Amino acid sequence: MTCGFAGGAIDGPGGFAHTDALSRGTRAPKEGNAHIAEIEVGAVIDGTVARITPYGAFLQLEDGRLGLVHISEVDRNYVKDVHDHLREGDVVQAKVVAIKEDGKIDLSIKALQDPAPPRARRGSDPEFEQMLKKFMRQSEERLVEYKRAVEHKRK
Repeated sequence: MTCGFAGGAIDGPGGFAHTDALSRGTRAPKEGNAHIAEIEVGAVIDGTVARITPYGAFLQLEDGRLGLVHISEVDRNYVKDVHDHLREGDVVQAKVVAIKEDGKIDLSIKALQDPAPPRARRGSDPEFEQMLKKFMRQSEERLVEYKRAVEHKRK
């Protein structure tokens, strides 16, 4: 799951994004909700990497708002460090995954990548299947011989 922040500076206490009203300890009016309708879930948008954190990257959108690409949404492969994939100032495309009621914008770069190649299914290697059948038959034969030996000793 990803989360982002609408509008405001990104240098708030603890490194969190905030609007000027929030930094003063007051609630900002929900004026950002008018802009939310402009960006729809599923839309592909361009954004500039404004800040990279241990949990993802904040993208500055064209309308000035910020959205967060969570570390799990940066690439379809495992991402240990976002810096390995993105740099501040990079312009990237991302898909809008969700827009929350509080104006946070969830983005995903991974959603725009090609799907992962299909994994080989069991049974796709005939040589392996042949070896497995041979092993299973030999195992069954050994089990039958063992049961006969045990049964013979009981008599």
